[in-house]
Amino acid sequence: MANHNLGRLTEDVKREISAALPEIKDPRVSGEIVSVSRVEITSDLSYCKIYVSVLGDEEKTDSAVKALERSAGFIVRRINARIKMRKMPRLIFLPDNSQEYYERITGIIDKLGIPGGEDSKDAEDGADTADSE
Repeated sequence: MANHNLGRLTEDVKREISAALPEIKDPRVSGEIVSVSRVEITSDLSYCKIYVSVLGDEEKTDSAVKALERSAGFIVRRINARIKMRKMPRLIFLPDNSQEYYERITGIIDKLGIPGGEDSKDAEDGADTADSE
């Protein structure tokens, strides 16, 4: 039961932070396309990790994270006004580099020459049956 409530709380916090982003006046946030990709709250509500991604390079993401750390008070007030919680967790903003990681892994796989997976195998099988008809 507690995990269900924690999951719902996590989604609510993510939604509120995402809604607060356009109201932040710092140009490192307002001038970029910033999104909250993932939120993790500890079970004792002590910490809340917020993974942020920015369209662009890693420098933009790092500067947006710093700007959000400076705006943490505003975000905490916004969350407190909309979500009733026993305890407000400490917000920790982290850069989400999963897209860059994905691109790096894809590049490694391309260099190795491994086929695309099941989809490409199905396409090859379809091509073999079409040739035999």
